[in-house]
Amino acid sequence: MKSRPFFAARLEDRLNRFLERLFLRMGWQEAITPYTGFGTTQQIRILARMALLPPKRLGIFQAATDLMHRRGWRNFISAARVASPAHIVIGDLRFPVVADRGGYIDVRIRDHGLPVGWHQVRIDGTGGSSTLVPVHVIDANETFGIVSDIDDTIISTWLPRPLTAAWNSFVLTEGARQAVPGMARLFQRMLADHPGAPLIFVSTGAWNTYPMVTRFLRRHGFPDGALLLTDWGPTNTGWFRSGSDHKRNCLRELARDLPNVRWVLVGDDGQHDPELYAEFATLQPEHVRARVIRELSPGEHALAHGIMPSATNPWEWTPDLAPEVRAPDGDGLTVKLRGIVDR
Repeated sequence: MKSRPFFAARLEDRLNRFLERLFLRMGWQEAITPYTGFGTTQQIRILARMALLPPKRLGIFQAATDLMHRRGWRNFISAARVASPAHIVIGDLRFPVVADRGGYIDVRIRDHGLPVGWHQVRIDGTGGSSTLVPVHVIDANETFGIVSDIDDTIISTWLPRPLTAAWNSFVLTEGARQAVPGMARLFQRMLADHPGAPLIFVSTGAWNTYPMVTRFLRRHGFPDGALLLTDWGPTNTGWFRSGSDHKRNCLRELARDLPNVRWVLVGDDGQHDPELYAEFATLQPEHVRARVIRELSPGEHALAHGIMPSATNPWEWTPDLAPEVRAPDGDGLTVKLRGIVDR
C-alpha cells in the first residue's frame, strides 16, 4: 500500500509553505476564521481555519450593503497557516491542537463541561490571533435533526456545470444569489416543533465561501446551524475531491457523533442527493426519519446535466423505511411532510 500522498498534494504542500513564508515577509498577519461547531454534553466538534491575511483586511468592518456587492473571488484571498499550533480554550481548560496541511482545525473534544445550548469557545493562535467559535451543544436524548444540501436546495445557483459553478463562486456578487422559495419557512416550522434540534448544512462548496453562505442564510431567515463544507484542490489520493464521498462521509460521521438523532435529509434531484440519501437510509435506517427532495425545473436540469431528467433510475436505492417526498419548493414540501416529521 502506498504511504506517500499523491504527488499533486505534495506539490500543493510545498506551494503553501512557500506562500506562507513569502506573505509573512510581506507583513501578512495570522487570522482565525471560526466555523460553527456542534456536539453533545459528552463530545463537541470544533471547526476553524488558520490563515494569513493582508493587514488591510484585518479589523476592518464592512457594512452589509458593501458585502452584498462584493465579487465572490474576494473570499479566496488568503494563505493557509500550515500545521500551525493553537489552543482551544473552554473555561479553565486548554486543549492544544495543530492545523492541518490546509490550515484547518477539525477536532472532537470530550469532557468539555458545556451544558446544552449555544456557547462561544475561544481559539488562540501562536501568532497572536484569537477568535470565538459558536458551538451548539445538543441534548444527548434529542431524536430530531435536519441535514440539508445548499446549492439548488436552498440557494438557486444553477449548478453544477463547471463554468457556471466558477461564475457563481468567483464572479457573482452576494446580492445576485436567490433563495429557493419556502425553504426557510420549512426549516423554521420543523425546528419550531423541535426546539434545540440540530441543523447541519452539508455541501461540496469551498470553506472559503463560509462567510458569504452564513450571511445569505441569516439574510433569508434560515435558522442557525453548522456548515460542513470542503477544501477544494488535490487530496492525498488524487487531483480532486469527490463530492459524493464528502457527503457520504459527513452522514456517516453525523450518525456516529449524534447516535440518537433520526435525520430529515433535505436535498435536490439535480445530481446525487436522492441516491445518496436512499443509500444512507438503506444502510442505517435507524438514523433517517424522512428524505426531502426539491425538484428542479426542466431549465435547471438542462443546465445541471445538459439533458432532461429521466423518469426512472435503474440503479437507485429503494429503502423500505424513511419515506421520500418531492416538490419544487419549500411550501410544497411542507404540505407533503405533514404527519411524517412528527412520527
